[in-house]
Amino acid sequence: MRDKLLFQEKIYFGDSMKERKPAKLKKKIEKNPLLSSYYVIAISENPNNQLDIIQTRQLIQSYYSRYPLKVVGVATDRDEAFEIIEKIAQECFRERGDCALREYLSCQ
Repeated sequence: MRDKLLFQEKIYFGDSMKERKPAKLKKKIEKNPLLSSYYVIAISENPNNQLDIIQTRQLIQSYYSRYPLKVVGVATDRDEAFEIIEKIAQECFRERGDCALREYLSCQ
């Protein structure tokens, strides 16, 4: 599983995950995605999209072994994932004046 996820240096975590240790959480998701019920926010491979929200249980699909994800955030549920994306968009707009999230996150 280790080759299927590329974590960015700056990872956004949901508010409900503040007390968890990021290194342990990353390791749990990488080693056993079926038992971890989280959502990852990744830079989309589709040029028409900016970010994807993917439940960690889907990471066992063969697609992700061929196309590693560039993870920028982790959330406990889908609503929290949308909150993280909103936070990223606000940061991006404040710093760049636009919402080119892919470019903004790739530069971090």
